[in-house]
Formats: sequence, structure tokens, C-alpha cells
Amino acid sequence: MKFLVQRVSEAQVCTDGNVIGKIGRGFLVFVGISGTDTREIADKMIKKLIGLRIFEDENGKTNLDLKTVDGQLLLISQFTLYADCRKGNRPSFINAGAPQMANELYRYIIEKCRGEIPVVEEGCFGADMKVSLTNDGPFTIILDSAEICATIR
Repeated sequence: MKFLVQRVSEAQVCTDGNVIGKIGRGFLVFVGISGTDTREIADKMIKKLIGLRIFEDENGKTNLDLKTVDGQLLLISQFTLYADCRKGNRPSFINAGAPQMANELYRYIIEKCRGEIPVVEEGCFGADMKVSLTNDGPFTIILDSAEICATIR
């Protein structure tokens, strides 16, 4: 599982010209799910995401987490995070999770986050979406379960 996390001052996602998700200060998170991901992995990734201390405190240090700043979440499914570009110029997505399994895990992630954060918006799984954001910093982090799960016991 991969989360591409962007600290934003605002973000929104549209399908067919309609805004379906919109947040203010918080994280825009692109969620990539592989064929081997599980709820256990998702739980570890969510814990790391919610606990990320990348908002500035009164001294200008990145020391505050999402809950402390009353931050919001916009979660968007993004199978292209599993693009394999090693051969040729056309990416392979063979490592991305099968759509039904990935959608179920994406829904699980959304619901678990809603249990932690008051405002959680979402994209539309499998849809053509237009995403706009104001990256605050810019500040972008990649959380990869291969690294996160190796360090969290």
C-alpha cells in the first residue's frame, strides 16, 4: 500500500464537472493498493498517516499532527502509484490490486479514517477525476507499507 500525502491549505476533486469532495487545511492523500494488501496493513498505514507531525507549531517547527490542527482529509484512490516503469515507456500496472479488492480496502480506509478525523472527503473509485489543490509548503510525503510495516511491530 502506498499513500502519497500532500499537506494542503485546500483541495477538491471533481467528476463530470461536479465537486464531489472538498477540504480546507489538511491532507490530500492518493491511496494506492497492491494485490497483497490487507486490512492489517491498512490499519498500520492509517495510524502512521493520522500521526504524521508535519504541521508547524508556534515556533515554526513541523511538530503538530492532523488532529491537533483540526485538519481534514481528502482520500483519492490512485492505482497508478503501482506503475512499473522498468521496461519500455508504457507503464505496467500488474502490481495494483484487482478493482473489487482495491475498492473494498479503499472503502475500509475511508471508514477507519472517519472514526479518527471529523472531516473525511473522498474521490470516486475508478472514475475520471479532476483534482485541484494548494500544496502547503510544498510538503509531500510518500508512505509505503513495505517500509512502514517493517518498522511498526
